Amino acid sequence: MSEIPQMLWNEAVGPSDYTGDGAEKYRAAVLDQYKLCVEMADRVSARRNLSNTFFLTMNTAVVAAAVAAATRLTTLSIWLLAAGLLVLLTQCAAWFTLMRSYRLLNSAKYAVIGAFEQRLPAYAYSRAEWVALGEGRDWRKYLPLTHIEQWVPGIFALAYMLGFLAAAL
Repeated sequence: MSEIPQMLWNEAVGPSDYTGDGAEKYRAAVLDQYKLCVEMADRVSARRNLSNTFFLTMNTAVVAAAVAAATRLTTLSIWLLAAGLLVLLTQCAAWFTLMRSYRLLNSAKYAVIGAFEQRLPAYAYSRAEWVALGEGRDWRKYLPLTHIEQWVPGIFALAYMLGFLAAAL
């Protein structure tokens, strides 16, 4: 991601392109764009949380319904159970893929925020906060949510497969 600072800045636009106090207006424009990038990264995180809540709620409801109907599941056709399993596994794969996509999108956004911070007085996100959190290496300091959330669809998929085997046997 070392090419991001070179890709971020429009060399065709500088303080001289702003009328009046060009340098001050240029710095204000940079700060406004930085604020917008931070806000957009926060919005992606909020959308990711909403997606997780949706999938978690849906899967919890499926598990609750399966447990409630456990005695009747054993009387269903193996093909009907297999079709249901396929739908649930596909949904878990979609959930996993969506969370991975959100993780990659936010990683890129925070890399851009770090490049912006090279022109600001402080490295609040890209260095100070990340170093304070142990750069995600020490789980006792900070365990990145993306590490946890990517396990959840797999855990549900495994539970669905075990439930299918229990119902089929």
